Amino acid sequence: MRSDRRLEAQSEGLMTQPPYQLDAIRPDYVLAGIRQACERRAWGLIAAHVRTNHVHAIVRADCSPEKVMSALKAYASRTLNEAEIDQPDRRRWARHGSTRYLWTRGQVESATRYVVAGQGDEMAVFRCAS
Repeated sequence: MRSDRRLEAQSEGLMTQPPYQLDAIRPDYVLAGIRQACERRAWGLIAAHVRTNHVHAIVRADCSPEKVMSALKAYASRTLNEAEIDQPDRRRWARHGSTRYLWTRGQVESATRYVVAGQGDEMAVFRCAS
């Protein structure tokens, strides 16, 4: 068994609920929550793309990517909870996620292209005009 498949199988064994799917109207709520988090913290949301089983976001912030990710997950969960789409105890997010610092304009532009255009068919997408 390949190592990535082994890790996936191990992770699935730890899950207490089925994987969460961002389908139908859920992506719109997730995107709204991400935008709210950025607005309330005066972070610059450059791009976000909500897929069926994960989210990409590029945010200009004055804190670590881990803190940004935690806030985005919290706000997205809040908007979903307020919409009463799921049970209140529904787990949606992995314990962590991938976080990267983007130090140069070129890195930001490349990541933005990937997030907006490199994820297949559009779902819920936000791209800053600047």
